[in-house]
Order: sequence, then C-alpha cells, then structure tokens
Amino acid sequence: MDKFVVEGGTRLEGPVAISGSKNAALPIMVATLLAPGETRIRRVPDLRDVVTLSRLLELLGATVRREEGDLVIDTSNLTSTEAPYDLVKTMRASIYVLGPLLARAEKARVSLPGGCAWGPRPVDLHLKGMAALGAHLEIHEGYIEAEAPDGLTGADILLDLPSVGATANIMMAASEARGVTWIRNAAREPEIPALAAALNAMGALVRGAGTSDIRIEGAVGLGAAAVDNIPDRIEAGTFLVGAAMTGGDVTARGCEPAHLTALCAKLTETGAQVTTGPDWIRVRGAARPRALKVTTDFYPGFPTDLQAQMMALASVADGTSVLTEEIYSDRFTHVPELVRLGARIELDQNVAVVEGRSGLDGAHVMATDLRASAALILAGMVARGETHISRVYHIDRGYEGIEQKLADLGAVVRRETEPLVT
Repeated sequence: MDKFVVEGGTRLEGPVAISGSKNAALPIMVATLLAPGETRIRRVPDLRDVVTLSRLLELLGATVRREEGDLVIDTSNLTSTEAPYDLVKTMRASIYVLGPLLARAEKARVSLPGGCAWGPRPVDLHLKGMAALGAHLEIHEGYIEAEAPDGLTGADILLDLPSVGATANIMMAASEARGVTWIRNAAREPEIPALAAALNAMGALVRGAGTSDIRIEGAVGLGAAAVDNIPDRIEAGTFLVGAAMTGGDVTARGCEPAHLTALCAKLTETGAQVTTGPDWIRVRGAARPRALKVTTDFYPGFPTDLQAQMMALASVADGTSVLTEEIYSDRFTHVPELVRLGARIELDQNVAVVEGRSGLDGAHVMATDLRASAALILAGMVARGETHISRVYHIDRGYEGIEQKLADLGAVVRRETEPLVT
C-alpha cells in the first residue's frame, strides 16, 4: 500500500495543466452503452476510477482502449447485463449503467454501489426515476434487479433534490425511451451539460441541460460518435486553494473559469488576488489567508468536493472560519486527521468552526476519502516537518499524477510503499 510523504514549508508557484474531468468522463463512458459502435472520448484522465469503469464495461461486452489522452470504447456487442459486486463496490459511479442497460437491453442487474465511505448517499432517486420511466425494480441480496420488457416510456419526473447522479442516469435512460421526458429540479452542475453534449453527438435530443428543467425527446438507435470531455473543476480548485494557503502563485491552465466562480469569490475573500482568462485562472495568495465563511450548495453554489480543501486552508487562516456542509451533512471524516496535524476544529452537526493557527505540525495521518486525501496533502505543505499520509489509493481515484504536478509547482511530495505489518 502506498503513502505520500509531504515536506512542509513549501510554496506553490507556476503553471499547472488541468486534466479532463473525472466526474464528467464516467457518465459519458457509460453512455456509450446506448450507442453501438466505436465512440472516442477525448481528454479522459488516467485514473483508478476510469480503469475500474473500463473493466465493468468490458465485463458487459465492450472493448476499451486508451490512445494517449483519448478513450476509445466499442459497445457493438453487449454480452451481459450484470454489474457485479466485486467491481461496483469500489465506486459509486457504477450505478450509471442501470439506465443505459434498461434502455438498450430492457433489463439490468446492478450491485448496490460503494465508493467513498462517508455519508449516506442513497440510490433512491435513481430507482424512482427508472420506475417513472416504466421499469420494474426490486432489491434482492444486495442487487438492483430491473426490467422493462415493454421498453421505457417518457415521463415527467420531479427530483426531490437536484442529484447529479440521478439526473445523469435518467437522461441516459430517457434518451431511448418512447416519447418525451422532463426532469424537473434537475442538477445544474457542468458535468450535466457535458453529458448532454455527448448524448446529442450520439443522436439524442436533450435540451435544457444546465438549467433546472431538462427535456429529452426519445430517439431510436443512437450511434457512436467522437465527444469531448470538460476540464476537471475540482482538480483545478484544489491547486488554486493550495496557492492561496501557501502564499503561492499558481496558474491553472486548460480550465473553465465559469465553473469555479464560487471558489474564486471565496479565495478573494481570503486576500488572494484572482485573475482569469479564457481558459485559465491565476491565484496569488496573501502572506497569510484571512478567515472566511463557506456554505456548500448545489451548483452554482460552493462545491462540496472542495469543502475539505477549504477546511485545510481555514486551519492556517488568520481568524475563525465557519464551514457549513449542506450537501452531505456528515462529510467530515477529514476533521480528525487535520486535528492530528494540529488544526483547531470544533464540529456541531453539519457546521465546523475552525480557529486558524499560524502553522501546523507534521504527523502520520490517514486518507479517508478522495477529497480528504487532497486536503491532507495541502495541510502537509504548510506543516512543520514531514507529514505521512497513508491509504493514498483514494487520491488515485480522482487526481491524475498529482505528485508530479505538485512537484512541478515546487512542493516536496514523494510516494512510498508502506511495509506490510504482520
């Protein structure tokens, strides 16, 4: 098992190239199940989650190959409709295969998903969406067993909350349903318009993606296409938070500034200078960041996937910060690990009060999920001495070559193999 060793006292400086979005690439990969033939997805990051989902698609009968930064997926032959536990347990995005399998094969057997350990993230909205489209579903021995022997039929679907996953799954299923489907209270995150663009390139008729009301007119016989992935806004945000908390000067290149408006506003509040261009954001951090208040919200609000990184910044800010988590109320598994580094954090249900310190102290900590891993690396860069972060397989799920990118910015981060304890 690998770990990261981070030497403190470094300042991030320079340009960093932003990879393609993990959260957009995964549903686009699954959408290829709707379009027999060879689809090319450009700018797909080389990540653990991408490899896992590729294996799942291959198990369903697809062929998947990587050509530099592109992923080429051929779904001409669908040989299975089952997504087994051994693969699905490692990533929640596996639930995305439910909609496309129902639309194309009229049946699916999908294990209940796993992924990051924090918080209840039920699949109820996915199931309600499929049921509204006419599927019959049961949960038996840890599997979702679904069938639509007469095909799927368009419906007017109101989501209880704007779930990105449920919105994407319903969009894909509805793309080959009979008639028109409306998704009300749909997610507005940038990953949804990215999926819609991919579906439309395959021949679907999706309108309104990026707004709260999405209209999908069912199309017959989607076909393979070449589609583009969007930049990873969370990766870009992580490096920009690192600039702000280390007093650094980082330019994230190949990103989409409009996707990070909420973050840029908060970094400005910390005293950082933020400038943007057509496809870049530059953050020059203050000598010490100022304390701030952050409340996570659905897009275009502040993203929950950057909450842990902002808490790392708040740990060394001048003053007392308040971070309120409104999306996943118990997404705070990183708090005890930051406290091990000397952070002063008090939790009251979904509110964290952080009393900033002038510095932290290196220690041995454990990554508990993907974004917590990034937060601990950032905290390690402003801690005295060395910080050893174990279980970094989490970060490999969502950050492409992060140690090399950080090293290019001046950080001292190395990957080591931890000895087995017998």
